[in-house]
Amino acid sequence: MTISSQDLRRFLTSVHPYDSLEAEVLDALALRFRIVQLAAGDSVYTRGDVLDGLYLVRDGEIEVRDENDIPVSLLGPRNSFGERGLTRDGLAVTSARATADAMLLMLPKADFDALMDAQPRVAKFFDRRRSEARRGSDLATSRVESFMAANPVTCSGQTNAQDAARLMREHRISSLCVVDDAGLVGILTTRDLSGKVLAEGRPATTPVSQVMTPAPLTLSSSSIGSDVLHAMMENRIGHIPIVKGRKLVGIVTQTDLTRFQAVSSAEMVSAIARADTAEQMAKVTAEIPRLLVQLVAGGNRHEVVTRLITDIADTVTRRLLRLAEAEFGPPPVPYLWLACGSQGRQEQTGVSDQDNCLFLDDAVTEDQMPYFADLAKYVTGGLDACGYFYCPGDMMATNPRWCQPVRVWKQYFDGWIAKPNPEAQMLASVMFDLRPIGGDTSLFGQLQKTTLKAASANSIFVAHMISNSLKHTPPLGLLRGFATIRSGEHRNTLDLKLNGVVPVVDLGRIYALQGRLNEVNTRARLVAGQAAGVVSQSGGRDLLDAYDLIAETRLEHQVALVNAGERPDNFLAPGQLSDFERSHLRDAFVVVKTMQSAIGHGRGMLS
Repeated sequence: MTISSQDLRRFLTSVHPYDSLEAEVLDALALRFRIVQLAAGDSVYTRGDVLDGLYLVRDGEIEVRDENDIPVSLLGPRNSFGERGLTRDGLAVTSARATADAMLLMLPKADFDALMDAQPRVAKFFDRRRSEARRGSDLATSRVESFMAANPVTCSGQTNAQDAARLMREHRISSLCVVDDAGLVGILTTRDLSGKVLAEGRPATTPVSQVMTPAPLTLSSSSIGSDVLHAMMENRIGHIPIVKGRKLVGIVTQTDLTRFQAVSSAEMVSAIARADTAEQMAKVTAEIPRLLVQLVAGGNRHEVVTRLITDIADTVTRRLLRLAEAEFGPPPVPYLWLACGSQGRQEQTGVSDQDNCLFLDDAVTEDQMPYFADLAKYVTGGLDACGYFYCPGDMMATNPRWCQPVRVWKQYFDGWIAKPNPEAQMLASVMFDLRPIGGDTSLFGQLQKTTLKAASANSIFVAHMISNSLKHTPPLGLLRGFATIRSGEHRNTLDLKLNGVVPVVDLGRIYALQGRLNEVNTRARLVAGQAAGVVSQSGGRDLLDAYDLIAETRLEHQVALVNAGERPDNFLAPGQLSDFERSHLRDAFVVVKTMQSAIGHGRGMLS
């Protein structure tokens, strides 16, 4: 089978990122591709081979396998492969072979490198490594879509002034966007109503088309905060509609700018620390979704965003502990409140439940236990009021099982390690993420050290933990790109928590166990595991890049929901992503699956 230069060029224009290239660049590039014909079963390359170049599937199917000869991907037309090795040391990190007769287009390495150097958009697409340098959170440089009010209230030009005023009162807003079938035609503000209707004695039935500002100043959703600030100051206006073409997609007011600038984690922490009730704290934590939007819009890395959001939960917890002690009196013996789950790992996002427990001094007596039961009820109730919902699995300090003296906790861990049944594996996984929040930290330090030592030395326990960690798999479908949820409320979506970040969280926990690492945060565990030699340098690099992309995609999805006036969640429809984003996300899932395969084969995974 052959392909003409014209057909080749036409094919490239249907593939991202080539479709973004200028015509003359694409014409020259098309001449550089070489055709590779393969029969079913033919090898393209083997792991460790020097790569000839970048491969693009024109026809047929290519199966990609990891270092343990486990299939991780089945690629069809318009899929590229080989870029990960090319952007690192030029060696293949996987193996690839044809599962059906195939035609590949191969761009030689020298031409690939030249293209990467000359075309930033191509380089951004193929180099999956995440930059360490990110912008800080700043209104002036944040995109307007991150703080605009989406779905603004509208009316037609025929709406009368009185009805328009009622709409503003009902929605507690100071302007209405006036639209017709073609899009935005004007804007009506409270100043228009007072200055052009009331002040001039016009009747309440006056159509808004007679008093609105026609063809108002607008900005696009790609504008940044400084564009809005400058436009408002220069034109002495307080409302700017945001459009795509003539389609109205949002509006920014002076109030929006003030709110965006006013929300900061430091201010929220300060307000919580001064609060006297859970209700007062709840008013502060209600701003967390807006903080999430601001932090992501400012270009902060995901681990910074989740750390700042978790700091708020920590402050709420410590303040509730102090209020509880004021309510019930000083504790009869020293105690330590610990968080596990996402709070324990400092990885909370815009949606979180609570997972916590209490360590009590061994001197505690039976008649002193009701004090801690009351304290636990007070704190968990306050956390729930602040939006940190009760744990569905009852992994909370209100459960007597998780409010015990240190000696009992030691027995728990010793038992889980000695007899790693399914419940023990699950509980150990949760409890290895413990982090002290408030109280006497000495109650935990030595237990953590001895438990890690005992657990890592027990090969059977480690093998069970590895098997348990591999139950959460990335949502990869060999034939159709992504394996989405098949039924229920979230049908046809990806669970970016359970099948996205959790598999990496599980890997990080295993690396910490194998290396006896004290880190609890997932990214910190990956970095420490790499430094300790628990995970290879290349594997660790790839996994960090993959985790960064998955975690940031999750946060960006939550931000999009907040901006749309919806509650943040973890369920993303692949159709909401561009080809560029889908390609990157799938590649990240392939890396995670490869690392799962490696750890399963490397440390005696039980079947």
